[in-house]
Amino acid sequence: MTRTDVNSLGEFGLIDHLTRDLQTLQQSTIHGVGDDAAVIDIGDQYLLASSDALIEGIHFDMMYTPLKHLGYKSVVVNLSDICAMNGKPQQILVNIAISNRYSVEAMDELYAGIKLACEKYNVDLVGGDMTSSPKGLVISITALGRVDKDKIALRSGAKEGDIVCITGDLGAAYLGLQILEREKQIHIDHPGVQPELDDHDYLIKRLLKPEARLDMIEQFAHVNLVPTSMIDISDGLASELFHIARSSDVGFLIEENGVPINMKAQEQALNFKIDPITCALSGGEDYELLFTIKPEDVDKVRFMPDIYLAGDVLAASEGVKLSTKGGNIHALKAQGWNHFDTNA
Repeated sequence: MTRTDVNSLGEFGLIDHLTRDLQTLQQSTIHGVGDDAAVIDIGDQYLLASSDALIEGIHFDMMYTPLKHLGYKSVVVNLSDICAMNGKPQQILVNIAISNRYSVEAMDELYAGIKLACEKYNVDLVGGDMTSSPKGLVISITALGRVDKDKIALRSGAKEGDIVCITGDLGAAYLGLQILEREKQIHIDHPGVQPELDDHDYLIKRLLKPEARLDMIEQFAHVNLVPTSMIDISDGLASELFHIARSSDVGFLIEENGVPINMKAQEQALNFKIDPITCALSGGEDYELLFTIKPEDVDKVRFMPDIYLAGDVLAASEGVKLSTKGGNIHALKAQGWNHFDTNA
């Protein structure tokens, strides 16, 4: 029997491989695998369902991740998927596996963060499971939400001529991770040395305590805007562009000047001798929204706070490209974070 390494396929290639023969058997299943959330017909609206797992040693490091922050983040990253469908989250289910090194007090701290996120986003915790783990901590959360049928935004709706938009700023979470990893290594090598985290609050917060852009979904509703396609930016801008390109059968031309990068992130990237645009394209964990709109809707977003016009949707034959500040055009590659590489 041949053995194929999962790394040869990658996360999304493996998902495609495993689900390629799946058929939907229920008439109420509108969209299954392949978008930020599943879409289920419940009558006047669609029910949205999304699930993500966070694994100790893969997605987070307890040496620099406070449990309260981890609980908060574990909820937010799932709510972000509901927002990416232009929906509003309503409920979550929490599944946790813990090893015997975690105490009741530790779980209290984790749940304090989960409860804080529920309160902020007006979401109910309605169930889940608690079990043991042979090693470390595993958190898996399922988020449920709803969206009006005429308001849903899928990855598959982008059309040639649409405008590309990005919320917030990109790359800061990746740089926050680099700072924490640097200080972790210094601590391991020199236990008496205090970490140097001054002036890095913004970057570290973007990693440890991100926010879902529910505020943007509310703004869209206020101006009656429905994106033609949308996805949340969890694996880096380049990867998300390729997801939409594949689902919508389109290409993209992104302007480097249109990719929002916080000044703190730009400065730190240069300190690390990294091109800031590389952090935005491939860093991940930003949980901002990448979306496309019809050209006639551009005035609806032009003056919205925290939204940036980043490029254009092209024909699929054009590929996915970046126009640099210097006027050069480069083909992009999807080089986001690899979930199967434990050294990532």
